[in-house]
Amino acid sequence: MLELLAPAKDKETAIIAIESGADAIYIGSPKFGARQAVGNSLEDIKEVVDYAHKFYVKVHVTINTILTDEELKQAQELIFKLYEIGVDAIIVQDMGIFKLAMDGKLPPIPIHASTQCDNRTLEKAKFFDDMGISRIILARELSIQQIKEICQNVNAEVETFIHGALCVSYSGQCYLSHYIGGRSANRGECAQACRKKYTLVDEDGEIIAKDKYLLSLRDFNASKHIKKLIDAGIKSFKIEGRLKDKNYVKNVVAFYRHEIDKFAQKDSSGKVFLDFEPDVNKSFNRGFTDYFLDGRKKCFNFETPKALGEYLGKIKKVGKDYFEIDAELSKQDGLYFNGQGCLVNNIDGKKVYPNRMDGIAVGIDVYRNFDSKFEKQLENSRTKRRIKVEFSCKNGVLKAIDEDKNSVQIQLPANETPKNPEKMRETFIKQMQKTGESDFYVTDVTVDNLPFMPMSEINELRRTILSALMNERLKNYRREVQKPLKFTKFPQEKLDYRANIHNQTAKSFYEACGCEVCEMSAESGSKHTELMRTKHCLKFAFNMCKSPKKLFLIDEKGKHYPLEFDCLNCQMILTSLK
Repeated sequence: MLELLAPAKDKETAIIAIESGADAIYIGSPKFGARQAVGNSLEDIKEVVDYAHKFYVKVHVTINTILTDEELKQAQELIFKLYEIGVDAIIVQDMGIFKLAMDGKLPPIPIHASTQCDNRTLEKAKFFDDMGISRIILARELSIQQIKEICQNVNAEVETFIHGALCVSYSGQCYLSHYIGGRSANRGECAQACRKKYTLVDEDGEIIAKDKYLLSLRDFNASKHIKKLIDAGIKSFKIEGRLKDKNYVKNVVAFYRHEIDKFAQKDSSGKVFLDFEPDVNKSFNRGFTDYFLDGRKKCFNFETPKALGEYLGKIKKVGKDYFEIDAELSKQDGLYFNGQGCLVNNIDGKKVYPNRMDGIAVGIDVYRNFDSKFEKQLENSRTKRRIKVEFSCKNGVLKAIDEDKNSVQIQLPANETPKNPEKMRETFIKQMQKTGESDFYVTDVTVDNLPFMPMSEINELRRTILSALMNERLKNYRREVQKPLKFTKFPQEKLDYRANIHNQTAKSFYEACGCEVCEMSAESGSKHTELMRTKHCLKFAFNMCKSPKKLFLIDEKGKHYPLEFDCLNCQMILTSLK
């Protein structure tokens, strides 16, 4: 069984993700999520839980920021409330929460170690596994071989990202936004400084690249590696995107549902009845990369941090107010080329009339980053997820059994024998198959002798038994339980600000794991020179791996950032001036 884990910024998006085929969704809590802008009320989360559990879909809630001592108390209260409303797991970064669980101060809700915990080594994964954590969410920078090694050496479930935006820094190890403007990524306030323009210079002042988006990565797409990742031992495939709109979620989830189903059985119930052809190229993307899954690739796009979309081709001809390209376009399509864009106002045969002609020339590459026809199709889509049910009627008892072997039965009315038994049988079967807008679809109806029943009575019988079956499904839904956690030896002996220790409970956690805490978090005021550690390397990007020269990034305000290079581990470190 394999889980497809989808993002949800709100209740509506969560339900769309479920309808589109997600086995689980992750959604922000009222507070303390790494996407502070998309918190959700407990009432809304409760509605999502109730809807999800009908399809045996799990709901994970993010509490994945580092917390102050007072916030930790609030988070403790919140976790109890989340458990009470049926949430299946919490996603956590702060070690203070792990300590609360160890002290018996949390309900037995499964705890997932967030990618914000910097889970990029086998040693770190084994630490969490030895603790007894339910799931480890891996860093995005790992290769398939590294992922396989981790999966083979831990008992915990292992989750990895499969699609979406990439943080250029190792998750949990970026302090640039906080350094520049006080908005901490570890506190859910990232200002995305990595999507800004920078200039790259060497120690002699020679400009290597000027005013480019040098820290901006393409978007992740691991769809070609699904089989290898399944074979490696992955339990859950995660789609990034808690800030994305409902059409994005609908399309991307449906796409990965289809791709994963080729290789593995899903971890939830129901069949998705799609009425569109999913295509991730048509939803927001900055161009795709499979990052480091299968060796170092071109993972960056220095020209723009905005959506590229799908590649259409090159412009063949340019007129006074039009151009021609071998691609099928529609009015109001959005196009991107050479760092700028336009909207399609009109189409006349091969002629495309944009709302502006600036920058349009023969031979330039054109992308469509808004497909108006496809977006309208998604908007009007009536995609529905339904649970398979079979009916059987024997000896005056009607029985319903669903695809998960839940079953209920009710007694048929003791009415008179029908004058035309065969006609009665045909009518009964036909009406029992009409599930309308319910959450079920019927694959089989078998009947023996039936009493006479008017159509209205058959319809009411169907509604009653399906309602009873759904209640039985929900009654039989079983939440997983977090096993007791225990302290274990941490793979480091001394910790500085990069451990993101923001409260005294987290500090005592690490001390109990054999660590000396030398510094509290950068957000606590500790001085820090390392602002970002990344596998994205500008020396590699500009073919300068053997160059001994020192390099600097300069931001749009003229501030210099020295770059250091750990070539043994193929990492770049963005630092502050000492």
